[in-house]
Amino acid sequence: MDPVLAFVSIAGAIAVGAASPGPSFVLVARTSIAVSRRAGLATAIGMGTGGVCFASLALLGLHALLSQVGWLYAGLKLVGGAYLLYLAVRIWRGAAEALVVADEGRTAPAGLMRPLLFGLLTQLSNPKTALVYGSIFAALMPVEPPLWLFVFLPPAIFLIEAGWYAIVAVAFSAGRPRAAYLRSKRRVDRVAAAAIGGLGVRLMSDALPPP
Repeated sequence: MDPVLAFVSIAGAIAVGAASPGPSFVLVARTSIAVSRRAGLATAIGMGTGGVCFASLALLGLHALLSQVGWLYAGLKLVGGAYLLYLAVRIWRGAAEALVVADEGRTAPAGLMRPLLFGLLTQLSNPKTALVYGSIFAALMPVEPPLWLFVFLPPAIFLIEAGWYAIVAVAFSAGRPRAAYLRSKRRVDRVAAAAIGGLGVRLMSDALPPP
């Protein structure tokens, strides 16, 4: 495949995957509404960083490794599912707590590290995403890719992942979504926790051998 066409095809496939609903979308939307736009954008950066990690691993042959080493893939599913369950429990337990909405103008930069890490860990917690990345790269990369593909693909993936979730953060941190969230915080948090927890349970169940 022509290298330029491969670059465009990989970027397009990753963009479609990023826009698909999942735990990353739920986390960015909830963080943007419940905390602040800046926290949502920090989470988006974490998602983009996770995408770079997956892209870099895919370039190193992650798909072949996970396809051949079944126990490693199953172990990653268990760890990822456990993290999503942990995140769901945190959100569920905090659903009934009163919320003090952050002042955008006073949010300290140091306070943004936590949502950034949550975004990164949530992105990395799903080994299926790693397999998708590996499959896309394995299918679309040229047999002998030029050096510039290795140089430009990871930052392009970052811009796609972080850019999409930045759009989500800006959209959900607007006045109306935030006001609606504040009126129904307990219900919204528990729906988000149930969605993330359900994905965690499904991920862990997929790792178990069939009866």
